[in-house]
Amino acid sequence: MMTSVDTDLIRVLADPLRLRIVTLLAQETLCTTHLVEETGAKQTNLSNHLKVLREAGVVDTEPCGRFTYYRLKPDIIASLAGQFADLAEAARATAESDVKRSCP
Repeated sequence: MMTSVDTDLIRVLADPLRLRIVTLLAQETLCTTHLVEETGAKQTNLSNHLKVLREAGVVDTEPCGRFTYYRLKPDIIASLAGQFADLAEAARATAESDVKRSCP
């Protein structure tokens, strides 16, 4: 069963812009300027979303002169994917065994 930490991570990734950012960062390390160009979001809005992703442990930052580059932390995504795979396996096992709780 998924814990509240996992639920928090799911909520973080459920936002469409944050999911877009994560998708872009899965392909390459990008700075805020690149992310603004790719997403069309305003810089302040994007910075707020990046802060949420940093605080959730989804991205790492790398200062480079006056720019900050963002990199996706693949272990976090892999861990969440593994938990969903476990959930899917449990659902398959339940479907195959036709387990039902009796109604009172």
